[in-house]
Amino acid sequence: MTKGNYDHAAVESHWQSAWDDANAYRTPDDPADLTYVLGMYPYPSGKLHMGHVRNYTITDAYARYRRMRGDDVLHPMGWDAFGLPAENAAKERDTNPRDWTYDCIETMREQMESMGFGYDWDREITTCDPEYYQWNQYFFREFYNSGIVERRDADVNWCPSCETVLADEQVEGEAELCWRCDTAVEQRELAQWFLKITEWADELVDDIDRLEGWPNNVTQMQRNWIGRQYGTLLPFEIDGYGKIEAFTTRADTIYGATFFAVATDHPIADELRTENAAIETFITDEADPDGDEPNGVSTGLTATNPVTGDEIPVYIADFVLSDVGTGALMGVPAHDERDHAFATAMDIDIIPVVAPESTDSNDSSSIPPDISDTAYTDDGVLVNSGQYTGLDSETAREKITADTTGAELDTQYRLRDWGISRQRYWGTPIPVVYCEECGPVLVPEKDLPVELPPFINTTGNPLEAATDWKETNCPECGAAATRETDTMDTFVDSSWYFLRYVSPDIETEPFDIERTNQWMPVDQYVGGIEHAVMHLLYSRFFTKVLAENDDLAVTEPFENLLAQGMVQLDGEKMSKSKGNTVSPQRIVEEYGADTARLFMMQAAQPERDFDWSEEGVRSTNQLLTQLIELADVIADINVDRAVLENHDAVTQPPISNTETTLTNERTPIASYVDTEIDAAVAIATQEYDELSFSVALREARDLVQTLRQYRNYTTPHVDTYRHGLETVIRLLAPVAPHITEELYSALDHDGFMTDASWPQTDVDRDIVTKRRALVEDTREDVRQIITVADIDDPKTITIVVSPAWKYTALETAIESDADNLIAELMQNPTIREQGDAAADYGQQLQTEREALATTLPPEREYEMLRAATWLIEREFDAPVNIIHAEDAPAGVARQAEPGRPAIDIDE
Repeated sequence: MTKGNYDHAAVESHWQSAWDDANAYRTPDDPADLTYVLGMYPYPSGKLHMGHVRNYTITDAYARYRRMRGDDVLHPMGWDAFGLPAENAAKERDTNPRDWTYDCIETMREQMESMGFGYDWDREITTCDPEYYQWNQYFFREFYNSGIVERRDADVNWCPSCETVLADEQVEGEAELCWRCDTAVEQRELAQWFLKITEWADELVDDIDRLEGWPNNVTQMQRNWIGRQYGTLLPFEIDGYGKIEAFTTRADTIYGATFFAVATDHPIADELRTENAAIETFITDEADPDGDEPNGVSTGLTATNPVTGDEIPVYIADFVLSDVGTGALMGVPAHDERDHAFATAMDIDIIPVVAPESTDSNDSSSIPPDISDTAYTDDGVLVNSGQYTGLDSETAREKITADTTGAELDTQYRLRDWGISRQRYWGTPIPVVYCEECGPVLVPEKDLPVELPPFINTTGNPLEAATDWKETNCPECGAAATRETDTMDTFVDSSWYFLRYVSPDIETEPFDIERTNQWMPVDQYVGGIEHAVMHLLYSRFFTKVLAENDDLAVTEPFENLLAQGMVQLDGEKMSKSKGNTVSPQRIVEEYGADTARLFMMQAAQPERDFDWSEEGVRSTNQLLTQLIELADVIADINVDRAVLENHDAVTQPPISNTETTLTNERTPIASYVDTEIDAAVAIATQEYDELSFSVALREARDLVQTLRQYRNYTTPHVDTYRHGLETVIRLLAPVAPHITEELYSALDHDGFMTDASWPQTDVDRDIVTKRRALVEDTREDVRQIITVADIDDPKTITIVVSPAWKYTALETAIESDADNLIAELMQNPTIREQGDAAADYGQQLQTEREALATTLPPEREYEMLRAATWLIEREFDAPVNIIHAEDAPAGVARQAEPGRPAIDIDE
């Protein structure tokens, strides 16, 4: 590696081996300042994709940063190794899922190592190992004995292609397609094992308020999926069927109920379809719950409104769902958009009963809204509502519920119990046997794990064909019995894996409770938004159950969550099916892992999508070359493969060739560079804390350019230059670990970069912002004057700092709440002495009062402009003078303002 010739393959390979030999990322046995950083573990598909690279670069960069800040870091990796894709892949290749999975794991681990990810591989877990999944079975037993597990017949989502049950969360889109294969999902009734997550619904939704470190969109998705609603159960009398309850959150609209509707599988519909051809045709051929327009069929029945006594028609409607509410509803078309569309189509009355509150405080009446084209869905004041007319919606809901016989307050949830039964081979066997005498019997804990038998390549569930494995004896009576052939939903694996990382080798329990309580919760969790419901909700559920039953000290598993955006190509998500993928391995081979990592992290904030760009990759690679050139001034960097075999020989004295390139003489330019170094540290540190990598890396990139300009413009001061180089190396180290490790060693440091201290500064970011704005605004003003005045060859540029009295006036204007600002300013003798100039500036401050902002003090402004003089001289090739207003001609001085010096250019 010498200037423009950086052999990234050699350097990266060397340092990866060095880190591995030294076990550099091993978690300390006795940690002090603990930080648990975790990326969602991947399904081992065989190759890393760019989404993986981005996810794991985020966690790796943050873990490295926290180490440099002095934390003891737990940063593990494992494999979400069970699942139907591996089973299908094995069938297609006439192999078995185990071999396929472990081959994929080996390949992906090598690729992760080539990216330089700093994992504690001693803590690696693989969910298809019996040593791991025995604890899934252990939890099943524990949950069963606690009453959390239940077996019952239920309508389930069935994928005919995958031949397995899907959880509600695994059915995607309005078309209700399988999340794995995009096949239309069917409904079947099967005996299933369920975890009763609904018993934790209130705790799960209430504790969302504690998730302050989670993105708002994710917490809202959790709230929506749990779907808690407070409302009223109202009994409607239907002849021949008795009282049928309807759940509503808007009891205040009861006077506007003009129809009643039931689901297509409601008991009323089941009975009527056998005797009414039109109803049978509708249910069988016409009902479309996912259609754009609500549809239904009349039953000929009427329902009695329990409040008004009115008879309203009863319909079977496809927008009413049996698993939402009671499977029946009152239709209020004036105040519900869906009901409005249905009533319009069916020619049903639409009666407004809630109106907006009057804005006239002297008028207590309310005008019914126009509902001819759309429903009025907000709360308001009741109209056309008998004795309740004039009440506000909230009060009316309470009184109507209290006054109506048979009505009662109720809470409903969208959340359903978690069906974990899957009709497939490659998963955790459910530890149950079925005995004719004893019924379902748990496999004793001493007999766990129940291991999978050899794979049989057959249609359907291979475990059904594993006769020798399936046939067993009852643990209770010893009679012949059969094993449960369903396996667990793989989301069971991922609902607690983050606990196993803390003590992966423990054999007597799923995790060491003392160490787990020491490390949990995960401080920073990173993964895709596609897991915002299933994985995160189930992990929260498991954590709450274990906190209640197993002394886990936390009830929420992840303190901070980052949902990273997608890597796109030409505006579309990278996908094999679209043929628009970019191979991470190619990028590593061509440009190096550091380039790939750095480009991804500086291209956009982690939570945003961004487009992959080869031009951007090349530009990033050029930045690393520039960094090497900067370091070459201090350390003679000349690395080849032969030298790498004995890397200690690479280390050079700290200043090996500085006699002609650096100086001990300080100048104002060095002071400017020093301030930029401190500024970069202040901003980058704050942005790393917040995982805003693109902003932090922009500071590092700008500091590289500042150091290059400094070196090219003058002979740099040795301490300033070295301090700048050392700083930029540290700022880049979390994201570009190999090249910074190389330079750190070349600058004669012992140990690894990950153990180096993070640069410190006490600079205030607000001061940095003001200083930079001052310098850049001044440069821009010079540019504009030269352009407008058409000056080809400026002789001198004079920059005049505002007089001190204007700073006093500005500060007074910002702090004052006086109506007459000019009068208040004139109370200051120093300002008053300025006469017309003070009056003019006071009028300007009065006009701009709402937009005024503080600036640097006058002497600080003067010092910063003097320090930045070289930038202006360099750009315009003319000498620059910085002077105080009292030393400038009156006409020029009068133009100078705080934060906006006057400029005089001599041609």
